[in-house]
Amino acid sequence: MRRALTLFATLLLLWTVIGQANHALTGWRVYLFAGGLFVAFAALTQPHGPGLAAALMGGLLCDATTPVTFGTHTLLFAAAHVVIFHIRDRVPREDTIASVLVVLLTNLALFLIFSFSQIHDSPAPAAVWPRLMADLACSQIFLAVITPWFFALQAKTMALAGPGYASTG
Repeated sequence: MRRALTLFATLLLLWTVIGQANHALTGWRVYLFAGGLFVAFAALTQPHGPGLAAALMGGLLCDATTPVTFGTHTLLFAAAHVVIFHIRDRVPREDTIASVLVVLLTNLALFLIFSFSQIHDSPAPAAVWPRLMADLACSQIFLAVITPWFFALQAKTMALAGPGYASTG
């Protein structure tokens, strides 16, 4: 449980940073989505149970503040965690570029699935897509910049949690 709570503490920090960034960007009508970053580190480096628990808690945190059906983020984050966990042996986990690519691809998939599942609530779905693509582009650029820092933060936090918590190798 200590591993999952330590990961959740870093996700709480990420949620705060993303919320503040989105607040600052409201004047430009830009929304950053960082779902891929909520699941990638735990899925790539941690055992399945604690990593999935952290992804579920991160999903619940995101669900609590968004106007969508409660559980949407939780379900999508859990599914993304399971997929990444099952392909992680094929990914060079120590390579920063590979980790960034995993985050970017995961974020792209989550963003598109989330958008398609929520677009029916829009009065003019076709008019929303240009804005969604702009949000996606901004989100991907933001993630490409912030992922190395956030992965280092999570790795250091896990190392501070105690011996044997850093990764599963």
